[in-house]
Amino acid sequence: MRLPLEKKQHLTISSVYAPTLMAEPADKDSFYTDLRNHLNNTPVTDKILILGDFNARVGRDFEAWKGVLGRHGIGNCNDNGRLLLEFQQKKHLKTTWMHPRSKDWHLLDYVLMRQRDLRDVLHTRVMPSAECHTDHRLVRCKLKLQSKPKPKKKSYPIKAINVGSLSLDEVRTKIQMTLPQKLDEIPPNDDPTPDILWENMKSVILKTSEEVLGHTKRKNKDWFDENDQNIQKLLANKRAAHQAHLANPNCSEKKTTFRQVCHTLQRKLREMQNDWWTHLA
Repeated sequence: MRLPLEKKQHLTISSVYAPTLMAEPADKDSFYTDLRNHLNNTPVTDKILILGDFNARVGRDFEAWKGVLGRHGIGNCNDNGRLLLEFQQKKHLKTTWMHPRSKDWHLLDYVLMRQRDLRDVLHTRVMPSAECHTDHRLVRCKLKLQSKPKPKKKSYPIKAINVGSLSLDEVRTKIQMTLPQKLDEIPPNDDPTPDILWENMKSVILKTSEEVLGHTKRKNKDWFDENDQNIQKLLANKRAAHQAHLANPNCSEKKTTFRQVCHTLQRKLREMQNDWWTHLA
């Protein structure tokens, strides 16, 4: 995705997923070859932001990677370790994935940028409380960017005329009396063409209808509008179960409870949606 910035610059955002440690070496080489080609094809004036799961452990040997790896690495470097950006955070805000057997936390998800654009990075950290239906934690990166908005074309909302009010006798009588008067007030034209006559008549009918009938004030509703309170209660239960699971991730009972709450939420939402559409039909 390429976004315009100020001074005729652009921000190129790429989302990637690298092969795991058990993948074939050819697949790993192919991935980084494709990534290198992608960067080479990106204009040199662009700011680059690469996000994703690199399945790599970069370790803590910042002396060997001066200018690339910071002083805040975790653990040892494995074969998938690459030149990655530092996380200036506490350990529990840097690790993104827990090994299912050893229960050790590792840093597998990264955000990459050109070194010249590091000044645009304000803050990068893990959001432990975010629940994203995955065993990886959400990584949030705050940037200081000045975007250049695209010029917007003036658009005027189209308001629907309330033709339903014609069912009232007084409204129907009023428009039957007003419309002929407005048509008689059209100024005469020495050489009227069919197009001019049609435009004059159309504008008079439209203006008269707006004055007499008015516009509709009805707003479209969706299935979740009427079930907002019940949905909020279900979401609160899910958040509570998720926080309890995060507080003690090794407890199988809390993990099972969280999964049950998620399944219940999905089932209840489907039932609410089906009932709403059935009643509407």
